[in-house]
Amino acid sequence: MKAAQIFDLAGEVALVTGASSGLGRRFAEVLAANGAKVALVARRAQRLDALKKRIEDSGGRAVAIEADVTDRAAMVRAFDAAEKAFGAVTILVNNAGIAHSGRALDLSEEEWRRVLATDLDAVFFWAQEAARRLLAADKKGAIVNIASVLGFGVSKGVIAYATAKAGVVQITKALALELAFKGVRVNAIAPGWFVTEINEEFLASEKGAEIKRSIPAGRFGTDGDLDGALLLLASKAGSYITGATIVVDGGQLVALA
Repeated sequence: MKAAQIFDLAGEVALVTGASSGLGRRFAEVLAANGAKVALVARRAQRLDALKKRIEDSGGRAVAIEADVTDRAAMVRAFDAAEKAFGAVTILVNNAGIAHSGRALDLSEEEWRRVLATDLDAVFFWAQEAARRLLAADKKGAIVNIASVLGFGVSKGVIAYATAKAGVVQITKALALELAFKGVRVNAIAPGWFVTEINEEFLASEKGAEIKRSIPAGRFGTDGDLDGALLLLASKAGSYITGATIVVDGGQLVALA
């Protein structure tokens, strides 16, 4: 089978959380470019509308859905809206997330719970909702959770984020174990340092240069570096892959081992 066929997503309906910027925006564009109809979910409606137009101008199909991933009622409405527009969601990309900085002893309970609510709790509940709906519709599907290399090795100042991402890896394994025989695959991608609008100023600093020197590939991740992993896990090319976490980090974890 040719690559164009095995990675083809025609007939699939994808929902991407955190689609208004960064990695989520890229994920949505890649899924749409490969044939999926895409539900774009995030809090920033204007950005979603702009992305929807960009996808449609390129020949794809998309719907913009404003929602906070920590709001369970909004989650249900988002899935309902996606189904109304395109039918059952067969690909979920659980991408929405937030970061924090600060030493553990200074971290407030409020900040701890804010990070865990978005980066861990929401990942589970959106995956749970997607799986429930797939089973009710008697459809197979793929859930792709976005973890991080910090789920495997920590740095100072990111205890809540690292804890949440380690939890995402375990959620991925546990859900995969329970859902595999029902035709729902659950996998994760663990990116290393990627340049986005949120961190580009930091990565351009001297501290960023120090981080870059520690990466065997000698650079940060950029647009396109996650496309292959995403398409593998979302398409029939990955039909026998479940419970896996693909690390995409330029060799960062290897250097730490």
